[in-house]
Amino acid sequence: MPDEYNVLIVDDQEDTRRNVARLLQFENDINVVGTARTGQDAINQTVALDPDVVLMDINMPDMDGIEATELIQQQAPISQIVILSVQGDTNYMRRAMLAGARDFLTKPPKSDELVSVIRRAGAKAKAIRSDVQYIGRGTGSLKDPRGTTIQLSGLGKIVAVYSPKGGVGSTTIATNLAVTLHSVETPAVIVDGSLEFGDVQVFLNERGRTSIIDLTPNAEQLDAELVEDVVLHHKDSGIDIVSAPPNPIDAEQVKGSDFVKVLQFLVRLYSYVIVDTHSYLSDVTIDTLDACDLMVMVSSQDIPSIINTRSMLQLLVNSLGVQKNKILLVMNRFDKQIAISPDKVSHNLGHKVASVIVEDKEVVVPGVNRGVPFMLGEGKSKEIGKGILELVGKVREQLSKLEQNQVPDA
Repeated sequence: MPDEYNVLIVDDQEDTRRNVARLLQFENDINVVGTARTGQDAINQTVALDPDVVLMDINMPDMDGIEATELIQQQAPISQIVILSVQGDTNYMRRAMLAGARDFLTKPPKSDELVSVIRRAGAKAKAIRSDVQYIGRGTGSLKDPRGTTIQLSGLGKIVAVYSPKGGVGSTTIATNLAVTLHSVETPAVIVDGSLEFGDVQVFLNERGRTSIIDLTPNAEQLDAELVEDVVLHHKDSGIDIVSAPPNPIDAEQVKGSDFVKVLQFLVRLYSYVIVDTHSYLSDVTIDTLDACDLMVMVSSQDIPSIINTRSMLQLLVNSLGVQKNKILLVMNRFDKQIAISPDKVSHNLGHKVASVIVEDKEVVVPGVNRGVPFMLGEGKSKEIGKGILELVGKVREQLSKLEQNQVPDA
C-alpha cells in the first residue's frame, strides 16, 4: 500500500484554501487534514496535527509565510513546508529556502506540479519521521521528535576535520571534538575518512568487524537498521563510530560519491557527523570537503605545516570556490616559547586562527595509548581541554550562523 501524505493548507483567502483543497481531493494518497488563515494558526495546527506537508502562503495578516516557516521549523521540524506565492522572483525563493522551506511554487499552481511537489516533500517527512527514533540510540530514552534532538533544519551537520599535512594531530582533535559535542540531545557519530590506515578505532579503543564498506555499497538504499548494525558504540562517551576498512586494500572499494551519500544519510540520525579525513586529496576527501557544512582545518606552528595550509586555503577558496566562513582554522600543538604566534599565522595566511590548542604530551600521549580521549578524563580541566571546549563553542556558533546565513567572510 502506497504512503499517504497529510497536508495542511495555509492561506488568508478562503477561496484559495478551498481551490487548493479541490485540486487535491481526487488524489488517493493525499489527505487535507486542516486549513489555517494566519501564520500563528499555521504554527498551532502544525504542532497539533503533525502534517507531512504544509502548503504555506507568503502574505498573511499577522506575519508573512517566511517568518511562519522559520517558527514552524523550530517547533515542528519534521513537517516539510512548500511555499505558495504570486511573487515568483528569486529573492523570495531564496528567502523561503533559507527559512527552511522544502519547495516553492507560484500561484496558481498547476495540479500535476502541486501533487508532485507534495509527494516529494511528504516522502521526505516520512523518511525523517521513520528514522528519528534512532537519533537517541545508545544515549538514553527516545527523544520527542519535536524536541531539541532535531536541529532547526531537521538534519544534523557534517563537520570535516582536515589537515593538508599529516602528523599534526587531526585525529586527536576529531575524536575529542566528537565526544565533547555529543550529548543525549545532540548525538554524534565519528566517521573515519582515512580509509587506508585510519586510527579512529585505536584512539577510542574499540574493535569491530564492520566498517564503512558495509555501508557504501548500499548508499542508495540505506536505512537506520543497517547503520545500527554497522556502527560501533563507544560506551564511555556514547558516540558511535563508523570505522575505516580493516584491510587497507579494501579502501579502493569506496567511491567518494557513495561516501558522501552515507554522510548525508547519517545527518538524519545524528546532530553531528564528524569526519576524520586524510591529508591526501583523494576523491573521498575532496567530496567530503565539498559536502561538509563546516571544515575544521588543522595546522601547527612549524613552517612546512603553515606553507601547506596556505596553499590549501588558496586552492579551496580561490580555485574551488569554498566560502572562507565555512573554514575554521585551528592551531594545534601550540608552544608559547616558539615565536610564531596565532596572530602572525593569521596575518600570513589571510585567515583568522579561530582556536588554539596547546601542546601537552603528558595529557595526549597516555590518552592515545589507552584509547581514551583526554576530554573524558582530567585533560578536560587542563589548558588543552579548554582549547577543545573553545573549539566546540566556535563550531556550534559558526554552524548556527552559517545556517542563518549571517556570517561575513573572514
